Amino acid sequence: MRICMVTWEFPPRIVGGIARHCYGLSKALAKKGHEVHLVTLDFPGAPFYEEVDGVKVYRVKVELGHPNFIVWTLLFNHFMEKRIAMINRDVKLDLIHAHDWLTAPASISSKHYLGAPLISTVHSTEVGRAQGLRTPDSYLIDGFEWWLTYESKRVIVASNSMRYEIEEHFHVPSEKIDVIPNAIDIERFQRHVDRVQVRSKYGVGMDEKLILFIGRLVPQKGVEHMIKAVPDVVREHPEARFMIIGEGWSRGYLESLVASMSCGDKVRFVGFLPDQDLVDLTLSADVLVVPSSYEPFGIVALEGMAAGVPVVASNVGGLSEIIEHDKTGVLVYPRNPRSIAWGINRVLSDPAYSSRLIQNAKRKISEIYTWDAVAERTIKVYERSMGG
Repeated sequence: MRICMVTWEFPPRIVGGIARHCYGLSKALAKKGHEVHLVTLDFPGAPFYEEVDGVKVYRVKVELGHPNFIVWTLLFNHFMEKRIAMINRDVKLDLIHAHDWLTAPASISSKHYLGAPLISTVHSTEVGRAQGLRTPDSYLIDGFEWWLTYESKRVIVASNSMRYEIEEHFHVPSEKIDVIPNAIDIERFQRHVDRVQVRSKYGVGMDEKLILFIGRLVPQKGVEHMIKAVPDVVREHPEARFMIIGEGWSRGYLESLVASMSCGDKVRFVGFLPDQDLVDLTLSADVLVVPSSYEPFGIVALEGMAAGVPVVASNVGGLSEIIEHDKTGVLVYPRNPRSIAWGINRVLSDPAYSSRLIQNAKRKISEIYTWDAVAERTIKVYERSMGG
């Protein structure tokens, strides 16, 4: 098959989980002999065309900018649409695979222009991320998401909770939806790191307990609730150190929250880290916390499990489907600092319990969450969409 994958983010442009998802899936599809043409946005220093692990990557130059995110999105879709049409001159594309609302206009118009089926992966929804629709932009994004699911021959989601969400909110027929979990590149985490060196680089001693948060600093990720749990953790484990990795528009508020606490010196904001440094730090941690209030899947939790780090996560959405409480991780109440502190303390206080979680989690990852398995299931969705 000749597949056109359309995504606004792809390495080295990494904003959230979509970039890693598209890289892992497209690489696995190419490995299985399919021709993958991936259309994405330009990025400083990255070539406009290259082949990455068998995937033909086209980075589109956005020739007009605008400070408003919605306007900018509509502009870059125009240039994406032109690029897809140019690719199709030389390659008869069999299908379009769009990722989230940001590439909906280009993907939908290309579907009609090419006469090819459109498959979409909905990674999350605006109503879920914003916890309700309150602004004109939110209503517009919600409309784009509905439009994409309506125009798609098939819709892929990563969890059953996400399936129920789009069935209910967008009235998508259940028979049109396929649930295919995310995956990770396990090999990234199957290597030795010098924990002493990595920790010292970030000012963390080997006698301290390193607790990580990795993700965007936005309300849906629940970082503030983990920060409010810090005093209860430090009271029981004075050696605890919290490290917050990521960027987002809530960072200023979160930093002021930390500054108001008597134990604020136990928390450090690191900002965005390159992939290699992120893996090194994850492999050197004692606990990974995923305190989201809304999480359609939770790929960060998978990465922690693959790295052999005990995961403490909110019992919401896809996280509750990935993690089996007391078996492969610890589930806690969302938006509840006391519950989050309890989960962290549970892991730090019992090394045998922590070790058992790690072994069970690694086994589950290797059996279920591989890109090879995800690619096989995605190919079946493609075949169904092309079959009539």
